[in-house]
Amino acid sequence: MLDAEKTNNALLEVNNIEVIYNHVILVLKGVSLSVPKGGITALLGGNGAGKTTTLKAISNLLHSERGEVTKGSVSYQGQEVQELNPAALVKRGVIQVMEGRHCFEHLTVEENLLTGAYTRRDGRAEIERDLEMVYTYFPRLKERRKSQAGYTSGGEQQMCAMGRALMSRPETILLDEPSMGLAPQLVEQIFEIVKSVNEGEGTTFLLAEQNTNVALKYAHYGYILENGRVVMDGPAAELRENPDVKEFYLGVSDDGRKSFRDVRSYRRRKRWLS
Repeated sequence: MLDAEKTNNALLEVNNIEVIYNHVILVLKGVSLSVPKGGITALLGGNGAGKTTTLKAISNLLHSERGEVTKGSVSYQGQEVQELNPAALVKRGVIQVMEGRHCFEHLTVEENLLTGAYTRRDGRAEIERDLEMVYTYFPRLKERRKSQAGYTSGGEQQMCAMGRALMSRPETILLDEPSMGLAPQLVEQIFEIVKSVNEGEGTTFLLAEQNTNVALKYAHYGYILENGRVVMDGPAAELRENPDVKEFYLGVSDDGRKSFRDVRSYRRRKRWLS
């Protein structure tokens, strides 16, 4: 699935990994993907496809859920990292923004952001500079900086979680379901911020997202997962125009937009599942 050019330019590589939970349940079945430096790569698919598990396999958060990578490898900057603990991986420049945001509800927004700089040793001045950088990308957080995070909106908490990740000065952010539970206009706003951070800071993104339409609008490259396998990948612009992607993931075919009931009935004809 990985071509030579993408592999040569890759910052992060996932090579044919299998993931098992509780020593029994096989969730990922030979997933491979390549994330180029400075790009936005989308990991797409429905609920239960394996997107979150893939991100946790990369960030080494599987063990807390009794999961483990049993085959394959994960490489970052050309070195295998699947044996590192999550804290060591953060110091290498990889951080995950979890699904559901997970802010510290009893802390203020600004205190939440500052927790992201906990592992840094470059001094208060640099941390203050990056705090202002975060507020530049998330002006709403500056307005709410003294508010208790638990009393902010879902969109503000998503911004807080992303800003906290930026405070660790990551090279790569693994972003899990950023659109979950948000109104459509907020989803667009979040993805615009992802684009701005990617272009302004050169931060690499690997994002898992069920909203295929918005993800392919902002991503450079995409992978589609089904039942723990990569069934399709390609440049985002090509995936948006792919008839199968239109029909099965965007609800549109050459005959026009289809209802959910129609799309569901067509799933039996997916070539990659036959």
